[in-house]
Amino acid sequence: MIRRITIRNFKCFDAIELPLVELNLLCGMNGMGKSSLIQAMLVLRQSFASGELTKGRLVLGGVLADIGRGQDVLFEDAVDDVVEFELHCDKGPQRCKLRFDYSRNTDELLASNADNSSSIDHEVLRSWTDAPPLGGNLVYVSADRLGPRKFYSHSEVHARDGNLGTKGEYAVNYLLARRDDRLPKGDRRCPDDLPSRRFIDVVDHWLGEITPGAHLQLDEIDDADAIIAGYAFDRPGDVRTRAFRAMNVGFGLSYTLPVLVSLLAPTGSLCLIENPEAHLHPKGQTKLAELAARAALMGVQLIVETHSDHFMDGVRIAVRDGLIAPGQAVFHYFERLGGRTIVKSPNLDADGRLSEWPTGFFDQHEENLARLIAQKP
Repeated sequence: MIRRITIRNFKCFDAIELPLVELNLLCGMNGMGKSSLIQAMLVLRQSFASGELTKGRLVLGGVLADIGRGQDVLFEDAVDDVVEFELHCDKGPQRCKLRFDYSRNTDELLASNADNSSSIDHEVLRSWTDAPPLGGNLVYVSADRLGPRKFYSHSEVHARDGNLGTKGEYAVNYLLARRDDRLPKGDRRCPDDLPSRRFIDVVDHWLGEITPGAHLQLDEIDDADAIIAGYAFDRPGDVRTRAFRAMNVGFGLSYTLPVLVSLLAPTGSLCLIENPEAHLHPKGQTKLAELAARAALMGVQLIVETHSDHFMDGVRIAVRDGLIAPGQAVFHYFERLGGRTIVKSPNLDADGRLSEWPTGFFDQHEENLARLIAQKP
């Protein structure tokens, strides 16, 4: 698990050092740097996975992240032309420091050769082969996810590699391929009263928790290498409805499905999730946060960018109810100070209370309520 990341001269960060725990929430207004933190991990991942990092190259334009050229990456007021990352984890090599020289018009940066020595330590890189974000299992669910589709792609290769697609385009494929896998005993993501521990049944359970009464149905079309996803609904005192096409039940269920699947990732995974609350009603957002807390308990490290106070409250409730310890969840609030980003991280106590509420930290509800109850002039 990553315990700390340090970033220097990357996008809106002049120098930032961020402690990380099991469940990390990135909060703040738009354009404050939350996505930039995730992008930093993604460019490191795609550079390592492609083999370019071992050649001393940081790939800015790739499958996971395409963030432009050097001129788009260097911090605007940088005092030197070096982009730097440092990762600390709790096992193995523990520390990995990487420096790259600025190049304005290229979509890759080369390892810094200060003092005539490369910043790439190949022995250290090899030791990170099984450690996210460089190696190991990393799951990324983008804010730009696919909505409902008539058909979803079927690919054994993507399923075997655990690839959900950055837009969630292979989530249904992965779910179908792993449907009969069973979560191990003691996995807190599988409720004790659930009769089946099959992967697809656990997903279906949480789908029904997030949207009460909803159930997933998958049909495989072998000759077309395609999958049809539909949703049925409980009817109290009667049989369940037929399955309706995903196109006919709105965006919420289809948009949430890749998030649900990612939160059932294997122990040791790193999950980067953007806006899990998108197209989801408040109760569903709160329940989704509970599942995130349960995933964190099972050794899945989560870095979640959110604009939802309901999701945030779900995490705080999980702490208050004793599902996870206060030290296993952290809230990082991003804001701008001039041209650079700073981060405030309030302390979270066992009652789910935060030590402070920075201005703009999910306080808009109170401001709106004050205006509504105020006497008109």
